[in-house]
Amino acid sequence: MRVQQYLQGQPCWVELASQDAVAGKTFYAVLFGWQTQDMPIPDGVYTMFSIGSNDDSGDIGAAYQMPKEMSEQGVPTNWLIYFAVKSVDATVDRVKAEGGTLVMGPCDVGSAGKMALFSDPEGAKFAVWQAGDHIGSQYRDSSGTLCWVELATRDSEQAKTFYPKVFGWEVQAGDMPEIEYTEWLVDGAPVGGMLAMTEEWGEIPPHWMLYFAVDDCDETVEKAVKLGGKACVPPTDISGVGRFAVINDPQGGFFSVITLQAK
Repeated sequence: MRVQQYLQGQPCWVELASQDAVAGKTFYAVLFGWQTQDMPIPDGVYTMFSIGSNDDSGDIGAAYQMPKEMSEQGVPTNWLIYFAVKSVDATVDRVKAEGGTLVMGPCDVGSAGKMALFSDPEGAKFAVWQAGDHIGSQYRDSSGTLCWVELATRDSEQAKTFYPKVFGWEVQAGDMPEIEYTEWLVDGAPVGGMLAMTEEWGEIPPHWMLYFAVDDCDETVEKAVKLGGKACVPPTDISGVGRFAVINDPQGGFFSVITLQAK
């Protein structure tokens, strides 16, 4: 689906910080059929991912080489989700007031827009984007694009307070009787969810998971494995939703793919 603008609180951009950006962009380009375009930046190269062709092409995310100092500190390859906001500065104030932490910014990105990076009270990282000339991802909810974001947390009650105060989200219980699940709503429409982490998760830290829509979950997982990735969670059916899997890319970055059930 082509996107013209984003509402306050909607997921609007995805960005990969990779231990090996050259190998990483090749993996995703082949896996999802993304086009890539390298743009020089002061610290190296910022690779734009896009889909479509000719006049129908549009940016859907980006990747960059993780700085050496971050790699040396043990920071793994990771995907970052950006949420659209009307004002980055106002969001900074709300995040701090609700117990979150400003990690980086606010930063102007030329005429494209303004961003800031945060961690929530439990440490899950997320970023925000105040659009200028660039709205963010120009496609969503179609094959090869972001279709869902999900917070894995050990303190769901705290998150239910923090994120609605920061973004203005509405909260509703998800229709999953087997587990505790929450849906985040913007203007009455679900844009993401929240999963309560149990002891079975071990020492995995709280985090945001990105879901990319695919035409065939099983074929995508098979392709990812052939490209050097790993299936952390094999293709699994979610009643009434679709079939999903969790994949680690060759550099260790994790993400999910899902084939949504036709409605």
